[in-house]
Amino acid sequence: MELTGAIWRKSTRSSGNGGDCVEVADNVPGVVGVRDSKDRQGPVLTFTPSSWAAFVAHTKRT
Repeated sequence: MELTGAIWRKSTRSSGNGGDCVEVADNVPGVVGVRDSKDRQGPVLTFTPSSWAAFVAHTKRT
């Protein structure tokens, strides 16, 4: 999956001490990328926008 041009942002739920951070890129058409901010060159999980929206909605309910 090509994420060239992705704009990464930190989760608002990430801790403020520089660790345990998740970054999300949702500006690329057709894909949402999720990565560990401590390993920016490491693996990226990718989701369809609808799958990501369902995940976020579910986590907000729990």
